[in-house]
Amino acid sequence: MVGELNVDVIVACAGPPAFGQQETLVADARLTLGSSGAITAVAAARLGLDVAYVGVVGDDLLGRHVVERLTAEGVATDLVVRRPDLATGMTVILALPGGDRAMLTHLGSIGQLRRADVPDDALARARHVHASSFYLQGGFRAELAGVFDRARGGGATCSVDPNWDPSGEWGRDLIDLLAHADFLLLNDAEARQLTGLDDVEAAARDLASSGCAVAVKCGGDGSVLVEGPTAVRMPAADVRVIDTTGAGDNFNAGFLAARLRGESSLASLAWGNALGALSTLAAGGTTADTTGAAQLAADLLSGQHGTVAGSGSRD
Repeated sequence: MVGELNVDVIVACAGPPAFGQQETLVADARLTLGSSGAITAVAAARLGLDVAYVGVVGDDLLGRHVVERLTAEGVATDLVVRRPDLATGMTVILALPGGDRAMLTHLGSIGQLRRADVPDDALARARHVHASSFYLQGGFRAELAGVFDRARGGGATCSVDPNWDPSGEWGRDLIDLLAHADFLLLNDAEARQLTGLDDVEAAARDLASSGCAVAVKCGGDGSVLVEGPTAVRMPAADVRVIDTTGAGDNFNAGFLAARLRGESSLASLAWGNALGALSTLAAGGTTADTTGAAQLAADLLSGQHGTVAGSGSRD
């Protein structure tokens, strides 16, 4: 796993905050392990995968908290770089009822990872390399294709989750990276921003023209995977949502773990949807009990909710 590391401060709001020095009481607020990559890493480790993380934190209280939380979850942190000249990144998440949220991020150590921090021997040992938050990765963005090429040369597969681009530019460099990746994992809003297409399957097909498989996470509308000429859909699991923070990252872990086990496209989407849904049952991306993911994925599959569409067809 290569990517950003930070903490999340999640604030449960009844509505948008009121400015003008007004004080508003909220239902809940908590400090949790943040970052797309870290949440995916924890979820993957809970599924039994051997996970190592390469990222950067500050040599401060929050940085130590991040490393301790990863270690406690069974994620190897030997390759996490501690920088005394940086503050560990932080995201404040204002979570509204129903799942919508706003995120305020102080970059700090986020985006400070560089190719020199990723040992070649670690890439040579990897079965899979997942990169998170592409648009927050600073200079590492230009180096990621070389990292993927090194890993794939040793037999590994590679994936990237771009997350939102706060600059609003949605640079072409992500599209160029796809020729070096096996999977692009993103949500429907990101797919639309990258392609300019409103139809999710059409957007996924456009992105998949690079040769990599594209899985699009659509929240309550489930997910879609385009791989070659085939599009596979899986509806969402019906759960009572508390907080959607990290749901897409948990999807990544479920999907990738299933693929690494050799599961089918439909089963991989079912695992992703199941893990993502269960993660919404508590505030924070790593707080909820997701041990029921296997049963929920099996229920999605046994209900024959998934459909397969040939090239050019749409649901």
